[in-house]
Amino acid sequence: MIWILVFIILAVTVSAALLSLVAPRPVVAELANLTAAVVDLVLILWLLVIVPSRGVVGVDSLLLIDPFGVWVLVCLGLVYLAATVYARGYLRGQGRSPRSLRIFYALFACFALVMILSPIQNNPGLYWVGIDLTTLISAILVGLEPHRRAIEAAWKYLVIVAVGLSLALIGTVLFYFAGTFVRGASYSMTWESFEGIAPKADPTLLLVAFLLVLIGYGTKAGLAPMHTWLPDAHSEGPTPVSAMLSGGLLNCAMLGIVRYLGILRHTSMGGDASRALVILGVTSLVVAALFITRQRGIKRLAAYSSVEHIGIIALGFGFGGVLGTVGALYQMVNHSLTKSAVFFGAGNAIESYGTRQIAGIRRIGDRFPVMGAAWLAAAVAAVGAPPFGLFLSELTIARGGIASANPWAVGIMGAALIVIFVGFMTHFRKMFFSGPRPDAPEVGAHQVSLPITSVAPMVVAVLLVLVLGVWWPHPLWVYFTHIASTFGGR
Repeated sequence: MIWILVFIILAVTVSAALLSLVAPRPVVAELANLTAAVVDLVLILWLLVIVPSRGVVGVDSLLLIDPFGVWVLVCLGLVYLAATVYARGYLRGQGRSPRSLRIFYALFACFALVMILSPIQNNPGLYWVGIDLTTLISAILVGLEPHRRAIEAAWKYLVIVAVGLSLALIGTVLFYFAGTFVRGASYSMTWESFEGIAPKADPTLLLVAFLLVLIGYGTKAGLAPMHTWLPDAHSEGPTPVSAMLSGGLLNCAMLGIVRYLGILRHTSMGGDASRALVILGVTSLVVAALFITRQRGIKRLAAYSSVEHIGIIALGFGFGGVLGTVGALYQMVNHSLTKSAVFFGAGNAIESYGTRQIAGIRRIGDRFPVMGAAWLAAAVAAVGAPPFGLFLSELTIARGGIASANPWAVGIMGAALIVIFVGFMTHFRKMFFSGPRPDAPEVGAHQVSLPITSVAPMVVAVLLVLVLGVWWPHPLWVYFTHIASTFGGR
């Protein structure tokens, strides 16, 4: 049953890409992506229920369906559906040509497809290929936004991430090379085989390999100081793509880091590997705090919030243990939902006010009450305030950090989060409560009405994060503890 569901997910997404490309009208491409997104999410949630705790391997040992990979797919499925719904009104409002819409939706489905394939690769080399393909496709999508800055951001994204992934490839080769001293010159490259050779291989060589992988996939995940592509790509690309990059792709890249970290934790260098991830997590939080307070562009503000959130996820996995790992996994889904809503709101504001600058957006809550309320709630959720889900996940990570080998990081985390809270909400205070009333001509917003597809995904995402903040489902906690027993260390 598991493999039937997986093949249906892949087939439906491939069909959406092909149908979008040859669609006689853009509405066909829209419906194809929407159908694929709905089917994918339903079947992924089905996988979440039936996947065994140790996972299953199939297709000649090429694919691995395990709880961690399925959880990453859950986060992706939620964002893919929300972004597909949002894209309809967003792209139509920009007045794009039918050909441009067909190309966008075909690439959008391809982007979702390679992100679905990447977390379920059982071969670390093929996982690298999948992550590399996401770079190529998403860079084209970023460049589809009709202005020069988007093309520049796409090239910057390609160059920086290509360098990072080159290091990840070298690290992958070194992992395999370390295994040749244990299993001979040739052996099957799988996550399980790497885990098996780890206790017997040279720990120093494995640590060097892990650091290369950490830098490589950390670049893709947007961890500082390798994050420099992220603010440009996330802020200049089409808003549905920004949501997919932040809420979907960053988690896919983090999965690779965590799988390799789980391997290192079977060696004497596990503590050093965890500490390296914690250091990058702390660095990401500090960098995000410094840049969030100084931002002028609304989507760049949301992008640096993504750096913050991925840094917190890195801290959770770096702390390890049950609390750190469980908190990081909960943070992943809360981040995906919250950041999608934040980007959707930013996209609506940009299209309505005709500017990307925070200074040009004023009294948006008065002009768009429902969208404004959802966007403001998403902002409160993004800074980790109660009663939203990010508060619970960040609190759990902090508790895990106190009990870990790196409790010093918790203090820095707390200080950075306070600065981020003040800086982030100061920007939103200006956009919502500063400036003349909307009936005054100085406000400068275009007289537009937002389609329901531009608002509904925000409202639903915020409501889900609110539910996850007041109610942590016990089955999810049990599910996370199974993952923690595999990757969480001690």
